[in-house]
Amino acid sequence: MASVFEMSPSELHKFLYGFGVGVTLTFLTSSLLLAAPLSKAQKTKTKKTKTKTKTAAPIAQSLLDASQADDAKPETVARLRSMFALPVERLQHIVKQILADMKSGLESDGGPIKMLPSHVTRRPSGKEQGSFLALDLGGTNFRVCETTFDGKGNAQNRQSKFTISEAARTGDGNTLFDFIATCVKSFLKEHYYPDSADVDPKRVWNLGFTFSFPVDQTSINSGSLIIWTKGFTASGVVGKDCVELLKAAFVRNNLNINVTALVNDTTGTLVSLAYTQPDTHVGVILGTGSNCAYVEDISNIHKFKGNRTGIKEMLINMEWGGFDDNQVTIPRTKYDLKLDRQTARPGSYTFEQLISGMYLGEIVRLVLVDLVKTGEIFAFSPGGSPILQTKDKFETQYMSRIERDYSFDLLDVKQILEELLEIPGTTLGDRKLVKSIVEMVGLRSARLAAAGVAAVVTKINKLGSIGCTVGIDGSLFEKYPHYPNRMRDALGEILGTLSAENIKLERAQDGSGQGAALIACLAQAA
Repeated sequence: MASVFEMSPSELHKFLYGFGVGVTLTFLTSSLLLAAPLSKAQKTKTKKTKTKTKTAAPIAQSLLDASQADDAKPETVARLRSMFALPVERLQHIVKQILADMKSGLESDGGPIKMLPSHVTRRPSGKEQGSFLALDLGGTNFRVCETTFDGKGNAQNRQSKFTISEAARTGDGNTLFDFIATCVKSFLKEHYYPDSADVDPKRVWNLGFTFSFPVDQTSINSGSLIIWTKGFTASGVVGKDCVELLKAAFVRNNLNINVTALVNDTTGTLVSLAYTQPDTHVGVILGTGSNCAYVEDISNIHKFKGNRTGIKEMLINMEWGGFDDNQVTIPRTKYDLKLDRQTARPGSYTFEQLISGMYLGEIVRLVLVDLVKTGEIFAFSPGGSPILQTKDKFETQYMSRIERDYSFDLLDVKQILEELLEIPGTTLGDRKLVKSIVEMVGLRSARLAAAGVAAVVTKINKLGSIGCTVGIDGSLFEKYPHYPNRMRDALGEILGTLSAENIKLERAQDGSGQGAALIACLAQAA
């Protein structure tokens, strides 16, 4: 047997736990023996140790309580795991339904997966040249980017990031687009006119507009908003051409900018990676939101009424966030249903709610609030804390930190719970339970994303030895611990090892920025 100093953390924990149980049993045995009938001589001798005997049982109980506080409640973990689990049979059923909805969406409008034609009909060659602006609207921040292509497969990027205010996201549409125009002007003044009061109104800039919301696109640079998602509710935009609204804002702000391409972030992600990896056929967003685009044979897009002359393929913006909005294919927990009721548009884009970073932390919070009510967690802090009871206060970034915490006492988890969420006196058992819940929610997200990818590569016949590259952009894939590997594991379960090994999941370089600039370049050359 190794010495105490040579033990691993798990071995040391088992040793200390066993030692504690041994001490407890010793005290209990002593208590039983002392409670047995004694002879007169024994009674006389025992009087001297009467005080010590009285404290034995309380000490034993406290040791038992302490050992139990160090462990997550197994029955709670098992119950929750059964709620969030997605066995391979369920994943394969999900894949089949996604395939059916994809086919239906290519036939006509009105299905759960919208399958929107992007009007992007070719991928880059790596020989593209020139400088192009790109706007990225679709998450918690807004970016203005400029990308310069050298014609040799290389690109140089610079960008400025701006926080979108609540007033811009939820107020009048003109407020939102004037905010965008003001940010563009600020970017141009910083990089081109630092010593001037204004930008040069005579210089024309070509721009790709990444507008990461469902759009009924009628050409490469026009399309009307179908529905707001991701917490945006700005009035006067739904049903309107978002490019025309942007151009009007540019005119109001004295900017001479030509919007050559309207882009969804998924199509931008696909095109961005295809610039250096030509076998890229799928683009996926796994960040604040979730969506997918892929390359479809033009002959399969039956609902497309535009000119098909000389066109072999077109990128399709799936808008897969709306899959299973009728909630019959994917099992939902009571926490998922409550989350949906809290959103701006209940019953809309519920698949995205189960995957994307905007919602994962809130799902965890709802689970914890429920366990506080049932007394299964945070027993030393009734109610948890006011912060825990507040919507959206358990951030998805906390989940990343929690999953990375491998310390024996889960000290980072403790800091998040006690300092950021202000839950006092958490036990190791509390922290273990929180980490288990976080892992369940994060794992389900990755497995659902993998099911979506499996459906798409099956649809475009890239299984077996053929394979293809899937470009993925977003903070979940980039920063969330184990997320890519969990996706790969799920793909192996769904498709089989051979097919899964030939599906390469690659991080795309700034699909929303560089990808939009590339599409603007392609549109100008067309």
